[in-house]
Amino acid sequence: MVPEIIDLEDLWRRCGGQPLAIVTMAGLVACNLNQPISYWEELGKLLPAREISNTRGAPNQVNSLTLDGVKRILDCCYNDLPGDVKTCLLYLGMFPKGCKISRKCVTRRWIAEGFVSRRHGLMEEEVAETYFNQLLRRKLIRPVDHSSNGRLKTFQAHDMVLDYIASKASEENFITVVGGHWMMPAPSGKVRRLSMQSTSRPKAAAGDYSTTRGMNLSQVRSLAAFGSLAQLPFQAFNNRIMQVLDFQGLKGFKNRHMKHICEMLVLKYLSLRGTDITEIPSRIGKLEYLETLDIRETDVVELPKDVKQLKRISSILGGNKHKNPRKGLRLPQEKSRKKKRRRTTDDDGMMKALRILSGIEINENTDVSGLHQLTELKKLTVYMLNVLDEYRADIFEQLLSSIEYLCSCGLQTLAINDEDSKFTQSLDKMSAAPRYLVALELSGKLVKPPEWIDKLLTLNKLTLSITILRTPTFEKLRSLPLLYSLTFSFSAVKQDQQDDIKEILEENKSTTDGEIFVPKGFQNLKLLRFFAPHIPKLGFSDNAMPVLETIEARFKAFEGLFGVDTLENLKGVHLREAKVGENGKEIADINEILVHDLKDSTEGLKAIVDHTFITY
Repeated sequence: MVPEIIDLEDLWRRCGGQPLAIVTMAGLVACNLNQPISYWEELGKLLPAREISNTRGAPNQVNSLTLDGVKRILDCCYNDLPGDVKTCLLYLGMFPKGCKISRKCVTRRWIAEGFVSRRHGLMEEEVAETYFNQLLRRKLIRPVDHSSNGRLKTFQAHDMVLDYIASKASEENFITVVGGHWMMPAPSGKVRRLSMQSTSRPKAAAGDYSTTRGMNLSQVRSLAAFGSLAQLPFQAFNNRIMQVLDFQGLKGFKNRHMKHICEMLVLKYLSLRGTDITEIPSRIGKLEYLETLDIRETDVVELPKDVKQLKRISSILGGNKHKNPRKGLRLPQEKSRKKKRRRTTDDDGMMKALRILSGIEINENTDVSGLHQLTELKKLTVYMLNVLDEYRADIFEQLLSSIEYLCSCGLQTLAINDEDSKFTQSLDKMSAAPRYLVALELSGKLVKPPEWIDKLLTLNKLTLSITILRTPTFEKLRSLPLLYSLTFSFSAVKQDQQDDIKEILEENKSTTDGEIFVPKGFQNLKLLRFFAPHIPKLGFSDNAMPVLETIEARFKAFEGLFGVDTLENLKGVHLREAKVGENGKEIADINEILVHDLKDSTEGLKAIVDHTFITY
């Protein structure tokens, strides 16, 4: 409840009807409801004066706020932030105007920069999340995209907020930006954090860094480069103090540049995501302070053995999930499995601090027994199991043992893409349910979910192969108390795979009179998704999912959703149909009829049904 001492109408008038000013002021009020009256009196002295127009017929019309007035309001919001959060806000000036910023990316960089430290028993990642949430609550940043678990994925800051941040950062010599849309004056002193952005001048050549001439770059500790840049002034940097390098999506970054990076001995954060790099040199092992290595969506297929020397590494992000089939990142390989492998000891330098290991491939040369030592691991995603038949029994037994042990140590996210080997069927052999799991993804031709799946009381996000889309599966899942999103998928590429999927789904339907039935339950589920070439007929019992808000489906053939008119909180049904050739015209016509019927059945609801075509 807003205290009576806060005159909200007066605050609104001081904002001059400017949406940005109103929103940020609302965030300031929401975060200070318990402040004494003296706080609000002082705030009132700092805000723009209330101006009311005397225009005939509109005696209470508020005059538009000047730019100086907006700046004064932003000053109030900025000055009200705790010191550490101010620093984190200023850091957003490193990103180009209009850029969608990854929440995880920016919080990892805050940690690497030293803006965040452990406090009150919280890890750095948890403290960074509280800082981020403060900025979000104060409306200084706005959400853009959310993950399927409901968590914010990307965000943006209003252009006027970014202009304000850039001005503040320049005044304090906190950030220096060259190129791009900012109009920052040249720094008067040493450059500490440098953001290099492709120039917007139409005749400028890629890699034009004339704006860095005359700058003292010897104290740069953080560098981010955006766009298409042909050159980087590595020789001007002091390798002994560089801590953050972010080259995500940078065109023109090649393997030869790694020679310079491997000399930056105190580097903590390195992102090469989406660059043209194809290998990581063994000298990466010299970066003993490295905490984050992001090589997703590159052509790097294997890590060198020296990566095990990275004692402080907490996140290794690799692989390419956007390719079909997915491409995984191989861990350091053993020379031969036929030779007797010596027992792994603490002296082997395994990455004991590792918390995230994402996008890996496991093959017959992978030392999966070493996973036992990663006791701090919170997230493990396996993009590919590529093991020859003669090695499967041995490797899969060790892998299962490792996963069970890691789950007992606190593993929270587990994802396994198993299109061929049927390893996921063996998860039933685990002696206890992985009680700490928050997210679980099991892909491939599953026959049924693990028996322990209904005991995952902390599970928030679940992705399963569509091959187990059956009524008994829904019955087993409906009692999960925290389940927020549920996805059934299969990314079949070849026609014979698609035919197999259709046959499996037909068999699944045959056990329940030709229709997969969704029983009542799912008290917390808000997102239901189906991504597969063929989606069978599904029927919902009366308000089966009482808080469900969104249904998403991507398909070639669709048999219809029935009973959705009983889903009281449904807000949207988003259907994406793959275009098919002339031979598929009959299927397309049937799809269109079923979609039309679905629209008719949801007319009385708030739900919006949209149907578009995609390239599948």
